[in-house]
Amino acid sequence: MLMRTDPFRELDRLVERVRGTAAHPAGMPLDAWREGDGFFVELDLPGVDPESIDLDVERNVLTVKAERKPTYGENTETVITERPVGMFSRQLFLGETLDTQKIEASYEAGVLKLRGPVTEQAKPRKIAISGGGTARNWAADGGKPRLPGPGRVMPRGPDAVQDAHRPPVLS
Repeated sequence: MLMRTDPFRELDRLVERVRGTAAHPAGMPLDAWREGDGFFVELDLPGVDPESIDLDVERNVLTVKAERKPTYGENTETVITERPVGMFSRQLFLGETLDTQKIEASYEAGVLKLRGPVTEQAKPRKIAISGGGTARNWAADGGKPRLPGPGRVMPRGPDAVQDAHRPPVLS
């Protein structure tokens, strides 16, 4: 028979189960990566019935819910219970670069695998450079485009482009 000698160990296990640790997060540990034109997410859900997994996407937020039920009965006296049971939930913020209408999911060997394609606007692309007036104007200024200086304001409106690394110019 197994014996426990540390009276605070059960409290430590409870705290770890609820809060998790850096090495073993509570709930659903995951890996996510982008490869080519796809974005991939794998969540560890060992011992979860595939019928209990629920996936919802709303406004680029993917919600994963799953339930792990205990394998022992209600009238069983447990000696050690370290595997978490109950409802688990995790939300992933997908951003605007994923096509949420085409996300695919599969579950095998305790791993939930999600794959979503990257939208056309987020794919890298080449921009053609045209010749003519713009190139001559830049060459006249020493090969650099003109940026707003004191007293000049950047263009506003739907066609204006704002550099993410510079604060907006206030007029």
